[in-house]
This record gives sequence, structure tokens and C-alpha cells, in this order.
Amino acid sequence: MTTTPSSAANGRPEPAPEPAPARTSRAGNLLRDAVRSKPARQARSAAGEALRSLAAALTTPAAPSGPPLPRTSSHTLRWLPHVLGLAAVSALLPVTVNVLTHDYRLGGALAGALATAQTAPLLLAVTRPLQAWWIVFAADVLGAVALLGANGTEGRSWPWTPMAVVGYLLLMLCLGLRERRRTLVAVWLLTGAAGFLFELFSQRLSDGIPVLLFVLSGIVLLVADTLRTRGEVQRRLAEQETISEAERARRTLLEERARIARELHDVVAHHMSVITVQADSAPYRIDGLPPAAREEFATIAAGARESLTEMRRLLAVLRSEGSEGERAPQPGLGRLQQLVEATVRAGVPAELSLAADPGDVPQAVDLSAYRIVQEALANVVRHAPGAATRVSVGSDDAHLTVLVVNGPAAEAVSSLETSGTGHGLVGMRERVRLTGGTLDTGPLPDGGFRIAARMPLTTVADPDEVKDPS
Repeated sequence: MTTTPSSAANGRPEPAPEPAPARTSRAGNLLRDAVRSKPARQARSAAGEALRSLAAALTTPAAPSGPPLPRTSSHTLRWLPHVLGLAAVSALLPVTVNVLTHDYRLGGALAGALATAQTAPLLLAVTRPLQAWWIVFAADVLGAVALLGANGTEGRSWPWTPMAVVGYLLLMLCLGLRERRRTLVAVWLLTGAAGFLFELFSQRLSDGIPVLLFVLSGIVLLVADTLRTRGEVQRRLAEQETISEAERARRTLLEERARIARELHDVVAHHMSVITVQADSAPYRIDGLPPAAREEFATIAAGARESLTEMRRLLAVLRSEGSEGERAPQPGLGRLQQLVEATVRAGVPAELSLAADPGDVPQAVDLSAYRIVQEALANVVRHAPGAATRVSVGSDDAHLTVLVVNGPAAEAVSSLETSGTGHGLVGMRERVRLTGGTLDTGPLPDGGFRIAARMPLTTVADPDEVKDPS
């Protein structure tokens, strides 16, 4: 007789097997613990956030960005997208109705309603593509469901008809050119999800067209988004260049004003210094001055010295950091001959015509005339090398006229020099404005350039009351 070894044979009771419900309860507890764990909660939270983000992208259209072709000035071109949308609807609508009724054998009323809902929103897609997509997508889904009961669906494209695919791709193009990238991804995923669900529902009718539409719509959205992004980058670069150019012009204007202030300081400081010296030395140069006159001269000298101190304090504010004052005498009409000779040595055939007696020219006007000629000749050297240039300076009883005219360039101009900023003209205009004069600049028919400044020889007007002739 054989016996089986057991705990009972050894004198120990055999443990009872664990009941099946207890094992199931333990597995359930483990599953609940896994579901309630921190990683699981984080995964659910991330999934919910992604779904909310996709829902917001699908229900929040981008802000209107104006006409489809905002940069063109032609009224006809601005209406071109609307005309193309109308042409697409006119071509797709009758074809869709005909195919649904004759090929798929769908009822005429239902076919007309589906065809209208699938194609007419293309007109809306030109300006509001996301709203148009909701209409077309819903119509395509309803059409796929309706075709399940049609007699002619067997052996034909399902769930999307060929016309629906063409219209949907046109809609994707409009959508990609208008909407944000997050919205495009959400539309693409929902398109693929709808096609996948129809594939699961009836693999007998499906011929792989959902996969084709999913791939083609992704390509169209990618191309359209790339074009939109490129256009936005170019627009932002153009705006930035405009802002930078305005900032450069403003900086040039401020620098020129500071330079003018320094030069005017030197001009006025000379006269104020002469007044101070004359007032201080008057009691010693003039015999028999009464005490009241001596006191008056002392007051004049003290006022002149105070004015000089205030001017130097203002100049310290206007002067660029680290710059030093000019100690050389300020140039004027008397140095124009040297300036023209230096230009001739630089390769520009220039000639000077200067009035024999320009009359009593205020120092501010004298200095401005020299600076205008200097900048004009510098522009000729940079932008029209070798051009014949004529400088004329004349005056009447009331005004000083400065005229600089050059012909076309006689030599090849570097591409770096042809794209001038015009900041030199900004400085000329500011100088003439501060003297109360006028400035006329512009190209000539033969390819040259003309600069004409006319400044008063009498009392200079208040700069705040002078209008910029530009």
C-alpha cells in the first residue's frame, strides 16, 4: 500500500487552499492601487489637458488677418481668392449631385442637400476656414452614413466620395493658410480618427480611401502652413526693417542736433566772450566813466559769464559720452575752396562758383552752408563716383543760396553704396530748418542729383516756429 507524503503524516495540519474570491479581491485591490497611483493620475491629467487643448483649437478660430491677399494694391487681385472659391463650388456642386444620384443611387433631395453642404462652404473657407470645416466635415460624415444604405455604394469609394476628397483638400489649403498650427493638427487627427472608425465599422465597403485622405490632407496642411509661416516671417522682417530704419533716422537726427548744438555753442560762445572782455575792459579803456556806467558794464560782464556757464552745462548734456569739444575754428564759406579741391583729389571733377562778396553772413548760416556742401560732396563721392559736380553759392540782400548739382556716375557704383539710407539729407534738412530756411532735394532726369538750400541772412527764426519744408 502506498501513501502520499503530507503534512498530516508529519503531524502538522495541511493548510487549507486560498478561496477564489480572496484571490480576486487581491487582484482588484492591486488594480485599484495602480489606477490611483501618482503616475496614473498624471497620465489621466495629461490626456485630459491634451483633449481640452484639441477641443479649444477646434472651436477657437484664429483672429481675422484681413483680405487673403492684403499686400496687393490691385482691387481685382484682392478678390481673386473669392472668385476661385466660387469657381470651385460651381464645378464641384453639380458633379457631386450627379454622382450621388446616378452612381450611388441616392435620393435626389438627400443628394442635393449633401452636395450643397459639402461644397458651398468653400466660399466661406476663403475668410473663415474653421467654421467652413465644421460644416464640410459634418456633411462628409453624414454622407458616409447615408451611403451605407444606398444601392450603388458596393464597389465604389466609401466613406468619402472622390468629389468629397477634392473639396476637402481645397478646404485644407484654405485652413492651412489661415489657422494656427495647433488647430491644423487637431483637424488632421480628427480626420484620421473619423476614417479609422469607418474602417472598423465596415471593412467590406472601404477601399483604403480614408488612409489616402489622411495622408493627402496632412501634406496639404504642411505645405500651406509652411507658406503661411514664411509669409509671416517676411512680414515681420519688413516691419522690423521699417522700425530699424526709423530708429536709425531718429538717431541720426539726434546726433546731428547735438552736433549743431556744439557748433552753435562755439559760435555764440565767441560773441559772448567778446562781450565779456569788452564789458570788463570798458572802465580801463574809456576815461571818465561815471560810477553808474562802471556798475552797468560789470553787470553786463557778469551776465555774459553766467550765460557762458549755462551754455557749457547744456553742451555737457548734449555731447556724446567720451567726446571732446572742437578747439579748431568752425569752418565757413571761406573754406569751401579747400573742400572742393579735396573732392577733386578724390576723383570727382568738381568746380566752385562763389560770389565775390556774399555780404554779412551770420556765423550759424555760414557754418550750415559749409556743412551742407560738405555732406553733398561726400554723397557724390559715395554714390556717384566720377560724376561732374558744380557747387554754387550766391546771395542777395535777404538770403544765401547754396546749390550742389552732380551728373550721373561715371564709374561703376558698389552695391553697398547704391542702397543709401538718406540720413545725410536728414542732417541737411535739420540744419536748414534751424536757420529758418528751405531745402529742396531730388534726382535729375539725366540720373544726377540736385541739392538746393536757401537760408536767411537776417535774424534767424525761432526753430519752434519754423516748419520743416519736408
